[in-house]
Amino acid sequence: MSGIIVGVDGSGHSQRALELAIKEAAIRHAPLTVLTVHEAIRGYYGGVAVYPDDASRTEEARVAAQAETDKVLAELEQPLPESVTVMAVHGFTVEELINAGKDADMLVLGSRGAGGFSRLIMGSVAGQVTQHAHCPVLIVPPENRA
Repeated sequence: MSGIIVGVDGSGHSQRALELAIKEAAIRHAPLTVLTVHEAIRGYYGGVAVYPDDASRTEEARVAAQAETDKVLAELEQPLPESVTVMAVHGFTVEELINAGKDADMLVLGSRGAGGFSRLIMGSVAGQVTQHAHCPVLIVPPENRA
């Protein structure tokens, strides 16, 4: 995917990342892809374990990401990106973000996600993606540290 990719997970941190990614895509005249990942479960040998409801849960994640994106787009008064695509995939979050960013101009992530380790300065997904991404990664801090 070319352009700017923003990872969202429904957290407040990812909403700030989405807002900033929309603004960046508009400034750069770049397409924006909003990506959410329905987290897969590792199987016994490390691969993806597949369950019958994975497709429906992935679609539910896409619908939620679309609603969040529509809400943020409606609230912004600035220029908007030329195109916005919302996608959901089923897989391992870090791997999916890194793969999506192979041809991207930039990946945008919130510094923390929906995970529960609040003592971490930067979330485990953001930390792993920044170390292994093929493109620049912009980490958006929480509002109280901006």
